[in-house]
Amino acid sequence: MVDPASLQTRYEDVCEELQLKPCAFIMKVMDKEREEQIMWELQENDPKDYMDLVLPGNNHLLTDKKLQDEDAMVLLKTLVNNTFVTGLDMRYNQLTDQGAAHMAELLKETCCLKRLSLMCNDVGPEGAVHIANGLQVNETLQELKLNGNKIGNKGGMALAGMLQVNTALQSLDIGDSDQDTQSMIAFATVLNYNSTLRALCINRPLLFSQQEETTIHFAKMLKVNSTLTELHLQKCDIKDTGAERLAEMLVENIGLKYLDLACNKIRRDGAKYLSRVLMKNTPLEILDLGHNCIEDDGAMDLSKALASMNTNLHTLVVTSNNIRAPGLCALAYAMEQNPNFNSVFIWGNHHEEEACNAFNKLLKEGHLDLAKTDVKPYVVDGHVYLSELSHGIRRHYYWTPFYGPDVDNNKKI
Repeated sequence: MVDPASLQTRYEDVCEELQLKPCAFIMKVMDKEREEQIMWELQENDPKDYMDLVLPGNNHLLTDKKLQDEDAMVLLKTLVNNTFVTGLDMRYNQLTDQGAAHMAELLKETCCLKRLSLMCNDVGPEGAVHIANGLQVNETLQELKLNGNKIGNKGGMALAGMLQVNTALQSLDIGDSDQDTQSMIAFATVLNYNSTLRALCINRPLLFSQQEETTIHFAKMLKVNSTLTELHLQKCDIKDTGAERLAEMLVENIGLKYLDLACNKIRRDGAKYLSRVLMKNTPLEILDLGHNCIEDDGAMDLSKALASMNTNLHTLVVTSNNIRAPGLCALAYAMEQNPNFNSVFIWGNHHEEEACNAFNKLLKEGHLDLAKTDVKPYVVDGHVYLSELSHGIRRHYYWTPFYGPDVDNNKKI
């Protein structure tokens, strides 16, 4: 099977064998892929030997019902031993544990699938266990998205156990999946030894303790893990004490490039601790502190480190942090002093006139590009104001890109 046309034929044959009507949505997507294959061959004079089968339930091509477990079964039989489809995107559909079981069987049988997204379906704990079992024998899948499925502690523990065995998976997203303290600690513990996973999103767990045990375990993990480059810990109830523990261990980390601590309870003291990490000029390149409360003092501590010590961090997110003109002007000054610090996101703070003028100057003098910020200046009656741009480092963590070069957003899952 080496092209979309033969893939579509195989799909129709399987439907006939199972006495099922082919899904109109899947047929439309395969038609579209066949057309794209023809265009590719005309432009490149070379056949394309791979494809991503993108079947999200919010696709404009969907005119009937979303994909069900039955569709997952048909896709399993269609893609078994397939060497052409390298990505399968089934997010925003209605797959349950049974559908996940079919996908687990596919993981056991396929020899080339690299990306699988089951984001925002109805997969529960048992479905996650099936997926984990499939990944224990799979040697090709590199990226898995299960975020938005309520797999809970049981599912999380199964996936953490899988990471002790699997040596292929590089990116795992289980954000908003009702993880708890036990499964969070399990992931932190296994990452002390796993040397394959490069990106982990474990946002919005259900934590009830005030002791920040999970943050402490992740901090200890970062001290010894040199493989992880991207870590998302949004809505993990991290406070200044947790930020201090993270900072203490991050100064010894040699691999992390993207740290997402948005939507926590970090205040100015926490920002001060994190600024010490920047002073050590660790490999960290992106720091997201959006929707905390670091205020002016925290912004100035971060700015001081960026202006004088750090040459690696290029992106800082401080949206909605109750920062006023002194803190925002300090960030603008840091950008003037440090050419490597070239991307900053500040919307949701207090854009007083002094801060507006500072960022207007940054943009005019070329220290900042509109594509690397979320504000744009405009002038009314001789006064400069800032308006919000529609883009940011991310609209929602579900779409945060895998760390690395930009890719085709239409194909990335």
